[in-house]
Amino acid sequence: MSAAVSFLSADYELRWPRELVVRELAGLRADPDARQRQDRITFLLEEVFLGETPAHDFTVAASRRPVLDDPWGTPPVPPDVDLEDEQGFLDRLIAELPQLREHHEPAPYWPARHGRQHAVSSTATAAQRFAALIRDLHTRGYFDRTLPPLCVDDRDPIDESAVLAERLGLPELWPLRPENWDEDTFFGLVEVFHDLAVRPRERNLHSYNGCGWHYSGFGTDTGRARYRWRVNRLLASAGVGLRLAEDGEDTGRLVRTVDDARTDLVERALAAPSETGGDRVQHAIARFRQRGATAEDKRMAVIALFGVLEQRSVLLKATEQITSKDESDLFNIANNFALRHHDVQQKRDYDPIFLDWMFWWYLAAIEVTNQVLARDRATTPATS
Repeated sequence: MSAAVSFLSADYELRWPRELVVRELAGLRADPDARQRQDRITFLLEEVFLGETPAHDFTVAASRRPVLDDPWGTPPVPPDVDLEDEQGFLDRLIAELPQLREHHEPAPYWPARHGRQHAVSSTATAAQRFAALIRDLHTRGYFDRTLPPLCVDDRDPIDESAVLAERLGLPELWPLRPENWDEDTFFGLVEVFHDLAVRPRERNLHSYNGCGWHYSGFGTDTGRARYRWRVNRLLASAGVGLRLAEDGEDTGRLVRTVDDARTDLVERALAAPSETGGDRVQHAIARFRQRGATAEDKRMAVIALFGVLEQRSVLLKATEQITSKDESDLFNIANNFALRHHDVQQKRDYDPIFLDWMFWWYLAAIEVTNQVLARDRATTPATS
């Protein structure tokens, strides 16, 4: 189309994860109210992209389609005019999302590159940046369902410190003063604000006495996903070694970071069907990767995975997918290292670091059984 806009400018750099943009946009496009749909999508694009150009381009495209429920709407564009309308713009935007650039924090400036800035601890750096992030999200309405800002019409304003104290049991946490936090307070606030996060889809300007925007139409899943994405990027850049879990029973709780391969293994394990021990796998993962996991936590996680694998062995034998020797190899570790029986033949004097190895070994073995069982289900004819 000759009038189609270009997505190559820096204004189209993404400030959201791509899959979240697609999911939120799909929900908004389904709104049958044309005027509300356009307002909500414009609001979304203002937040998703670095610059104002995408929202402007969408507004222009939307004006080329008549608003069906508005008798005073813009008349239709003649069919011989080659212009992109609202749906065409959004279709092309979604199609080109994989190629759009992600916005990142600027590269270090001269003093940092040449060692002329004073070093600060990674946790202190992360705490300062986190407080700034919360202030930014608060101004955008991300906590307004629980912590709405003071309105000139309010007679009974929210006590933010009381809300946080109820969650964490600590007084005087609002306004945020990261210089006063210890590590536990900081990490506790990270988890609390995850549970408070929502994304507003609607806004209304309250102009009286300069009050400002009021937000509504909150989406919890999108708000929390967006929060996790922002916080995890912040923690990674500060080198804290923790991240908010994206899925599983510990979603929104800080867990220890591992390399990409093991992160992918956990995600696949959590996404696998749960008909055979899936809940126990989730619980084992949550216990193993929690911040401050002890050797006992890890040992119990390994035992839980072993129990799932034992249960799977019955199914695998029934489908002739495992032999007695395979079973012996799989269970040798748990039976011979002091994990379950504690008899005199078992090895006890081993470094707890081997618990990490055993956990990942058994989790990988469970993934293999997932694949084998899924293949068996796919090849087994259905009985009438």
